[in-house]
Amino acid sequence: MAKIFSYNISRFFVLIVLQAFLFKNMGYYNLATPFPYVLFILLLPVGIPNFILYCLAFLTGITIDAFYDTLGVNAAASVALAWGRILFIRITLQSDQHENYVTPLVGNVPFRWYFLYVFVLTLFHHAVLFMLETFTFHQFHYTLTRILLSCIFTVVIILLFSLLFYRKKQR
Repeated sequence: MAKIFSYNISRFFVLIVLQAFLFKNMGYYNLATPFPYVLFILLLPVGIPNFILYCLAFLTGITIDAFYDTLGVNAAASVALAWGRILFIRITLQSDQHENYVTPLVGNVPFRWYFLYVFVLTLFHHAVLFMLETFTFHQFHYTLTRILLSCIFTVVIILLFSLLFYRKKQR
């Protein structure tokens, strides 16, 4: 338990620092902006209580908002991501399939499920983020393009991180 807690604390700080100082300055003509900080919320243990998950998601989002000078947009999108994560896990995994402290990593779950998990939830996060950011349907095609390209960019970075720190499943 302490090992999982220390991994998550270090993961939080590393992803926040990378997002704030490296990925904030990355992008492709304001169309594709990576947000790999969502990996922190996605890699929290499956059995974490919902209240703690929402609090951690809000803390993550508000920390990113402090670096991006946005007024709670990332916090709202992160809390929406936490809600979507709860729903996705409840729909796709049976209660007897997962233990309380299993982290959804590439080595612990099938790759196809992990890819779908990361892609769907990242797409949901980016849709909430960019729709709240623009808060209009004017030039909806431009917003939709930003959502899709940023989602693809973020998913590629998350999969690279996941494969970089891949561990074989322990039995």
